[in-house]
Parts: sequence; structure tokens; C-alpha cells
Amino acid sequence: MSFKIADQAPARMNRSELAVPGSNPVFLEKAAKAPADVVFLDLEDSVAPDDKPQARKNIIDALNDLDWSGKTVSLRINGLDTHYMYRDVVEVVEGAGDKLDLIMIPKVGNASDVYAVDMLVTQIEDAKGFKNRIGFEHIIETAAGMQNMAEIAAASPRNESLHFGVADYAASTKARTTGIGGPHPDYYVLTDPDAEGNREVHWGDMWHYAISKMVVCARANGLRPIDGPFGDFRDADGYIAQAKRAAVLGCEGKWAIHPSQIALANDVYSPSKEEIGKAKRILAAMKQAQKEGRGAVALDGRLIDLASIRQADVMVKKARQIAKADKAANK
Repeated sequence: MSFKIADQAPARMNRSELAVPGSNPVFLEKAAKAPADVVFLDLEDSVAPDDKPQARKNIIDALNDLDWSGKTVSLRINGLDTHYMYRDVVEVVEGAGDKLDLIMIPKVGNASDVYAVDMLVTQIEDAKGFKNRIGFEHIIETAAGMQNMAEIAAASPRNESLHFGVADYAASTKARTTGIGGPHPDYYVLTDPDAEGNREVHWGDMWHYAISKMVVCARANGLRPIDGPFGDFRDADGYIAQAKRAAVLGCEGKWAIHPSQIALANDVYSPSKEEIGKAKRILAAMKQAQKEGRGAVALDGRLIDLASIRQADVMVKKARQIAKADKAANK
């Protein structure tokens, strides 16, 4: 382990993150009651240009009037390349910043983008005398953002999470797809012919590199890596498959662009009873081994060492965090 250890972002539940257009008061009211861990109130892509002023007012009213207890609430502002961004920050943070946990910054291209929003939010918080400090979520969805992700991840002490915005990333890199997440039939490996000349087709994950890099940059800076949207909300199996691939790589949550995807994300990103049980057995076995002066021990025919105990400890802590959150939500 390096001598320099990154500070960890606040330990928020982030299994599911529900996108809600700020232009629809009915959806905002429903979102406050939804079982998502995080809700982001959107002023960007889901809101038409002419509707953005009213959407800001809707979000301010929703933050001040609705009960958001048990949830983390985020605001997705417009990009820094638009003239909407500064009014998004000024109006909403001044009007309801003490009710806001996070700001989601889209299409972050470099560390200077983070600095600009940080400066603006800091001045508003100081002027208003807010006690809370709003955290930042960054969507990596451009080639520039992918290139500069390490600097973005370290750009502010407000940073809490990195998100992969697959649709805009595909457009930025001119990828040959119009889908939002998931595999592509042309991204495959063709095996060599067998004795009879037959060849098999194995689809690959065209987003593997992007998500893997995001996980590395996030974890190296103490942030949460979160997988972004899956466009076909009718395809539950496809959503689950994408979520599981991202989870295996290290993501701890995924967007839900439709309420039906919330339960899917919560399930995928919650450790199973079997996994929790095995993790607890690993911790117990290692505790006994340490008492006996041994640095490693075998369990179920497999070697367990200090790396194993760190993995098990993470899982058990996650399970406790989920149980605590679920208990609070059911009160």
C-alpha cells in the first residue's frame, strides 16, 4: 500500500440512482417516495430549453416542500459550455442548497471545469451561511473527460463519485452505435474453425475499457464509481446483465432512467445472503488464524490471506450499510 492514502468520500448508499426531469412536478413528487438510494433532479438533457427556468423553480419547490428523508438528493446542472449552467447553480443552491446533498456535473472535460463549479458553489454557501457542504458527482461522457479522468477525480475535496455516461460518450468517440448501454452485435470475437469447420461467435463488452478506467480513477481517489443509463427500460434482463458486468469491475451502483429499474439495481448491487455468509466465515477464519500466529489459512479448499480479509470486510460493511438504510426507510 502506498504511503499516501486517498481520503474516502462520504459512505452514501448508491446502488440505484434515479433520474427525474425537473420539468415534471408529478415525477418529482413520485421520486421522493421511490425506493432509490439517490435521486438526481435533472435540468439538463431531459428538460427542453424553454422549460429550464420553470424546471429550476419546480426543483426548488420540491427540495423545500417534499420529504426526501432516507435519500441522497442530487441536482444535475447543464454543461459548462451552455449559458444555463450558472443560473442552475445560483438559483437552485441559493433557493434550496441546504436541502441538497450533491451536484451532478455533466460532460466534465478537465479539472478546470470542476474548479469553476466549486468556486461558484463555495461562494453561495458562504454567502448564505449554509452548514452543509454540497458534494460533486461527475459524468464522464466525452473523449476529453476519459483522457483527463484522473485529474478530474482529484480536482476537488467535494468530489464523491464518477459516472459513465455511455450515450454521449459514444457520440463523442463516434462509436458505431445508437443504443444507450449494453452490447453491440458487431463487437464480437470469432473463434478458429473446429475440426468440422464450425466457428463460434462470442459477443464482447464494448464499454469494458471505459468502465474499468472509471473504476480505477474513482477508487484511487476515494470516490464511488457508478455505471450510467441503460436505455431500453423494457429489457430487464439486458439491464441486469450490464449492471452485473459493471459490478464485477468494481462499480457500486447504476442509474435508473425508469422507476422499474430501481429494484433491479438495488438487487444487483446488494450482496446476497450467501456472499455475506462466506465473507463472515472468512473474517472468522482469519481472526482464528491470527490468534494462532498464522498469516494465511485455507477455507473450503482455497487460500485466504490478508487480501481476502480486506475483500470480506468491504462486503460485510456494505451489508451493514444496506441493512441500516433499509431499516430507516421502513420506519
